[in-house]
Amino acid sequence: MAELKLDSPLQYVKGVGPRKAEVLANHNLHTVRDLLSYFPRQYLDRTNVVPIARVQVDQPVTIIGMVKAHGILHGRRRRYEVILEDDSGAISLMWFAGVKYWERLFKKGQMFAATGTVSYFMGYQMIHPDLERLDDDSSQMVHAGRIIPVYPQTAELSKAGLASKSLRRITSFVFDHLTEPIPDHLPSTVRGQSQLVDLHTAIQKVHYPDDREQLETCRRRLAFDELLGFLFMVFRRKAQKERAVKDHRYQPPGETLTKFKNELPFELTTGQKKVIREIFIDLQSKHPMARMLQGDVGCGKTVVAIASTLYVAENGLQTAFMAPTEILAEQHFRTWGPALEKLGFRCALLTSSLKPSVKKKVASECAQGSIHVLFGTHALIYDYVTFDNLGLVIIDEQHRFGVEQRSKLHAKGDNPDLLIMTATPIPRTLALTMYGDLDISTIDTLPPGRKITRTVWRTHDARDKVYKFVVDEIGKGGQAYIIYPLVEKSDQMELENVEDAYQELSSSVFRDLSVGMVHGRVKPQERDETLLRFRSGELDVLLATTVIEVGIDNPNATVMVIEHAERFGLAQLHQLRGRIGRSDKQATLVALAHPPLSEIAQKRLQYFTGTSDGFAIAEADLELRGPGEMFGFKQSGLPELRIARLSADRDLIETARNLLSTLFAKETELDSEHVKLYSFLENSAFGRKTELGGG
Repeated sequence: MAELKLDSPLQYVKGVGPRKAEVLANHNLHTVRDLLSYFPRQYLDRTNVVPIARVQVDQPVTIIGMVKAHGILHGRRRRYEVILEDDSGAISLMWFAGVKYWERLFKKGQMFAATGTVSYFMGYQMIHPDLERLDDDSSQMVHAGRIIPVYPQTAELSKAGLASKSLRRITSFVFDHLTEPIPDHLPSTVRGQSQLVDLHTAIQKVHYPDDREQLETCRRRLAFDELLGFLFMVFRRKAQKERAVKDHRYQPPGETLTKFKNELPFELTTGQKKVIREIFIDLQSKHPMARMLQGDVGCGKTVVAIASTLYVAENGLQTAFMAPTEILAEQHFRTWGPALEKLGFRCALLTSSLKPSVKKKVASECAQGSIHVLFGTHALIYDYVTFDNLGLVIIDEQHRFGVEQRSKLHAKGDNPDLLIMTATPIPRTLALTMYGDLDISTIDTLPPGRKITRTVWRTHDARDKVYKFVVDEIGKGGQAYIIYPLVEKSDQMELENVEDAYQELSSSVFRDLSVGMVHGRVKPQERDETLLRFRSGELDVLLATTVIEVGIDNPNATVMVIEHAERFGLAQLHQLRGRIGRSDKQATLVALAHPPLSEIAQKRLQYFTGTSDGFAIAEADLELRGPGEMFGFKQSGLPELRIARLSADRDLIETARNLLSTLFAKETELDSEHVKLYSFLENSAFGRKTELGGG
C-alpha cells in the first residue's frame, strides 16, 4: 500500500497478506495500531557479535555460523551437540534437556545466530544458548548485531510463518513507512514532571532500542500508561462501591457469638480478634463491605470467616461460602457445620458431584431461607441456586476464581457484603494496584504451639538419603507428600514426573508403605477419595503435582519432598510448605534441585530455606519473578500487566495514583488536556488491554 496509518488493516502490510492477517486477527491484532501494541516479551543482546576464533571463557557474545554437524552424545549424561562454524573456526553448542526437540530442529548447512556465555571443556562451548535461524546475509541486519526483540509466540503464529523473526521484519517495515505519529494522551505537564518520553518514541524504541538505557526509559513510559489504565479501573470500581447502599442492617453482636468463642477448643489470637472487629464494623456500615482477609498459611483465617457467618445469621441473613475445590468445601462444612448447627443455624453443602435430588433439595431450602450458611464450590453460581436474603459472600482462595464467577455469586443478593480470603500474602505494592478497591485485613500471628517447618534444599544426588528419612518419619507415625512438576514424561523437558515415580517408588523404596497418587488429570471424585484416604491415615505417602497446593488440612503430615524445586516460584514453594506443619509435631520440607541451577534459582532456594515469613517471601518473589499468575491477574477481570514491573516501578504507581486522585476529585474543574486524558481512560480501560493513540 502507498502509505501506512495507525488504523490501516494489517492485511495490506508487506509480509502479511490475507492468510497471515486472519491468524493475527485471532490474536486481536487487526490494524497497525494493534501490531505496535504487541510488545516484545524479552530481548536478545546481540550487539557483541564476534568471530568464533576470538571468543573467551565467561564472555557473553553472539556468534553467527553454519551448522557443520549435529547429533546426540551419550555418556554420564545424554546431551545434544551442534558444531557451529564460521570463517575463523568452530564452537560446540550443547543442550542437556529436550534432546528430541533439538534433533528435529537442525539441518547441516543452516545459518544460526547463537547468543550465550562461553565456557571451556575440551574446547570452547556454549550451554543452552539463545538461537535465531538466519535465512540470508541481509537478515543479519535485523536479527543480529543489535538488541533484538523477541515477540510472544503461540503454535498458531509459528505455523503461519509469524515467528519472532517474521514479526521483526513486519514491525520494521511498519516503522519505516508509518506516515503519522502516535498521538499522546498524557498531558505535557505530567510528562515533564515525571520525566516520561512521548508515546511515539516510547513505542518505536521499545521494539527497536538503540541501547539498554533507552529501552528502560521507553519501558517506563509504557509501564506508566499501563499502570494508569489499570488503576483507573480500580479507582472507578471503588467509587461505585462507595456510592452503593445496602438494605440490611446489623444489630450489635449478641450472645451467640460469645457462646461460639467460649466453646472453641483454642483461644483466638490477637490477630484474629483484631480482624473480626474490622469485619464487624464493616458489616454494620450502610455501604457494602469489600474486604480481603490475608494471612500466612495456618494462621486461622477460616475461624474468622465462620465468626462472620454467625454474626450474619444472628441478624437473619444468609451466607454463601465458596471454596475452589470440593475437598476444601467439604472440609469447611464437616469441620464447622456441627458447631453452627449446635448454635441453632442450619448449614448445607452444595457441590457438582452431589446427586441431582440432593442438589435440588438444598437449592429449594436455600431459596426458602431455611439454610443460613451454604458451603460449596462453583456450583453455588448456577442459576438454579437462589437465596432468600443473602447478606454475605465469602470466597476462599479468591485467586482461583474468575471475575465472572465471583460476580455471579455476588449478584444473587442485594448489595451483599463481600469477604475474600487468600493464603498468598500480598506485597504492599501489589495491594495498591491489584486490590486498591478493597480494604485489607491481615492476620499476622500464628496459633500457639505451631512449630516452624524445618526447610532445607539439596541436589538430587542426595535423593536416596532423603527417601530413607521419609521412611524413618513414617515409621514414627508421620505421613509424607512428594511433589513433582509434571504429570507424565515430556519430550520437551527432562523432568521427574509423578506417574513414572509412582510406578517406581511404590514397587521399590516404598514397597512396604501405602502409596497414593493425585494430579490434575485424575477424575475429581477419584482425586478427592485419594485425598480423604491420605487425611484419614490410610495412605503413608502421597505423590502429587501442585493440585494439593490448596488442599486438605492433614495435621499428621510431617514431611514434604519437592522434586525440581528450582522450577517453582517462591510463593508457590511457600504455599506447598503450608500443607505440612499444621500441628505441634515438627515438620520437615526437603527441596530437591536438579543442576544446572541458574543464579536466580539458587537465590530463590536460599531465600525459601532461610525464612518462613510468607510476607517476606511474597516481597522477594515480586522482586525475583514479578507478580506471576498466582495473584490471579488473568482471572481478576483486569488486564495482565505486561510492561510494568511492580517491584521496580513503585514510583510510577505513586505518580499514577496521585494523578488519578486529581482526576476523580476535580472532575468538573479539569483543563482540556486532563479532560482528554480522563476521556481516553474511560473509553479504553474496559476495552483492549493496551490501546495506542486516540483519546
